[in-house]
Amino acid sequence: MTQATIDMDLKRALKRLKLGRMVDTLPQRLALARKQKMPHQDFLLLVLEDEISRRDSQNVQRRARQARLDPEMQLERWDETSRVTFDRQLLNELVSLRFIEANQHVTIVGPVGVGKTFLAHSLGHLACRRGYSVMARRTDKVLKTLRHARLDNSYEVELRKLLAVDLLILDDFAHDTMDKTESRDLHEILVERHRSGSIIVTSNRGPDEWMATFADPIRAQSAIDRFTSNSWDLVIEGESYRHRLKPQMPQAAS
Repeated sequence: MTQATIDMDLKRALKRLKLGRMVDTLPQRLALARKQKMPHQDFLLLVLEDEISRRDSQNVQRRARQARLDPEMQLERWDETSRVTFDRQLLNELVSLRFIEANQHVTIVGPVGVGKTFLAHSLGHLACRRGYSVMARRTDKVLKTLRHARLDNSYEVELRKLLAVDLLILDDFAHDTMDKTESRDLHEILVERHRSGSIIVTSNRGPDEWMATFADPIRAQSAIDRFTSNSWDLVIEGESYRHRLKPQMPQAAS
């Protein structure tokens, strides 16, 4: 069966109902229905399930783009031959996303290049597939955005964006020493999301080193204590993972 066998009136009707993309698979489904002598109700369910699947996939892709997740950093693309070690049982627990349901946090700590961001973004992609809202940003970029927002009176709007998502991913957390304004802003994010939303942070420093990056030790202690008391800790050790992400020339066929 070819595309031409689909009646133009049917195409127009599908388009009016915003089901125009069903035309892409309808010829194959019609052929299958006729071959198997499928009841009309079963055929209708089949094509509607195709459309539901397509829309679900589109929604996942949209959420991932809005979150600014790296499309290459998905768990099924993790290189299992990488020479890094971490608690696999803990990762399996995190993949269940029960930590999001419980408004808990995740700390991913390790040296430069071992795949911290990769695993954080992988969990973000899984969250998007489950229908959660996600935002992934570098911590310094978040603080810079909030600083600029103060100048045009959009601070509350920008802060609400950070507080409203189900999962906030803060990459390179505690990487740089912060001034008083940045310390206040990070304190606000950590305190406001305490038991009301999940955060994943990636850091080269362990939580015992974070306090030194805050300008205000009292705010630091308040925010860090709340965060660490409600956080799973995934520690990664080993050689750099980044060379595995480098572009590669395709191998010539032998």
